[in-house]
Amino acid sequence: MSLDLLREHCLDCRACGLHRTRTNVVFGVGNPRADLMFVGEGPGEQEDRRGEPFVGRAGQLFDLYLDAFGLSRAEVYIANIVKCRPPGNRDPLPEEEQACMPYLEEQIRLIAPRLLVCLGRIAAMRLIRSDFKITREHGLWFDWQGIPITATLHPAALLRNPAQKPLCFEDFKSILQRYRALQEGQPT
Repeated sequence: MSLDLLREHCLDCRACGLHRTRTNVVFGVGNPRADLMFVGEGPGEQEDRRGEPFVGRAGQLFDLYLDAFGLSRAEVYIANIVKCRPPGNRDPLPEEEQACMPYLEEQIRLIAPRLLVCLGRIAAMRLIRSDFKITREHGLWFDWQGIPITATLHPAALLRNPAQKPLCFEDFKSILQRYRALQEGQPT
């Protein structure tokens, strides 16, 4: 299956109730051969309107972090656990996450990133460990099906609590260090 075909399947998805209130499916964007993939929890209002992840205020902050480290959206791939906006931007329900996981897992398989980064607690709890504590374990590295994976604070959380921005900056330094080492053929 190709990424385009997977997107087409996702556009028709009715596996959970989120399809009833969505404006657009928010599949993912970026380089389909990216070595670095970011995964958030789910689309918000702006993302639902545009059909693209991380385009609201949190996305603008995320772009600043990418830019600060010399990265661009065209170089990485960005997706979410759930592909449709939960009403009122609430956390996705476990059954909604479960319904979307086959799409995300196939995206990861097709893109074949060499590093995964969870943006926030929800993504980390789904991909790293169900009892993951984002405030204590952000920036630590784990393994997801043979791929190094880490988590950092969600950009929306940083907007609510700007004092945590330096923590995210340190996480991005670690991410970039591993990413550059991969590009240079060094072991991570």
